[in-house]
Amino acid sequence: MSSIFNAFPMQGSEGTVMRILVVGAGGVGGYFGARLLQAGRDVTFLVRPSRAAVLARDGLTVHSPLGDFHHPAPPHVTGDALVPFDLILLSCKARDLGGAMEAMAPAVGPDSLILPLLNGLAHLDLLRERFGDSAVLGGLCMISADRNAEGEILHFNDIAHLVFGEPAGGYSERTRAVAATLGNAGFTLSHADNILQAMWEKWTFIATLAGLTCLMRGAVCDMLAGGAAPLMQQMQTECEAVAAQAGFPVRPAAHDRLASVLASPDSTLTASMLRDVERGLESEGEHLLGDLLKRRDRGASPDTSLLMVACTHLRTYEARRRRGDLPGVD
Repeated sequence: MSSIFNAFPMQGSEGTVMRILVVGAGGVGGYFGARLLQAGRDVTFLVRPSRAAVLARDGLTVHSPLGDFHHPAPPHVTGDALVPFDLILLSCKARDLGGAMEAMAPAVGPDSLILPLLNGLAHLDLLRERFGDSAVLGGLCMISADRNAEGEILHFNDIAHLVFGEPAGGYSERTRAVAATLGNAGFTLSHADNILQAMWEKWTFIATLAGLTCLMRGAVCDMLAGGAAPLMQQMQTECEAVAAQAGFPVRPAAHDRLASVLASPDSTLTASMLRDVERGLESEGEHLLGDLLKRRDRGASPDTSLLMVACTHLRTYEARRRRGDLPGVD
């Protein structure tokens, strides 16, 4: 994993104590927050009232190939009694970013650090505009997780990896403090010397997979069975071309990893965005695919590109969803 992101493993330290606010307790926030609680870290979840009621009644449960965990009473707040925290893990969906920033604002003090785990890059500008450049770190995670109807966290594979770093690059005392706080907590952790490069590579990975699985309405194995291999390769090429145009060409290890995923005939992997679409929820199509389209060189990528088709497909879905015309969705 670290070879893909040019990341450097960091170990935790008993001498560093940071108060952590996890914004959201869904698949990503619920998993990493639970593991931090399990490791004895000072963690509080910022959640909506409906989620707070579930946590108060049932606690927080994680089902994972890496080991199950249950916390009967995870610390949580709903936003009306926040004080500044040292580290804020932002794990919401892009569609919820505006509300999340408003809710967490009282928790952002002059020395607070915000570590966003959203895909793409558009959120960095929004966070910097609201809270200042110095407050925002770069970050990403590699995990396949979701929340079931009972509010339990389901971890679908054996990967749970978090990468972070200074957006300007290099190391700092504060990122070393973050590494000490998050290290040795039941998931792998890396400090990236060039976190923007890592984020671009994650973005191309997710945009390719999400665009394909939503467009084809199937997992990797289904697409390959349907003869979509050439289209899958085309989507990867188009997404990676945008990264190269932006000055962040995808490195061979990251390219080969995605190519291997897309060539696995037994893989039932899909993107979380497909699960959102199948549930009739707002997708992250604009955040992941639409923003890539905005950044591309139009002369090098025509409007009939597969990336454009996938994005238009999701825009059409959103238009139908807003009309309330999705079959089987209340």
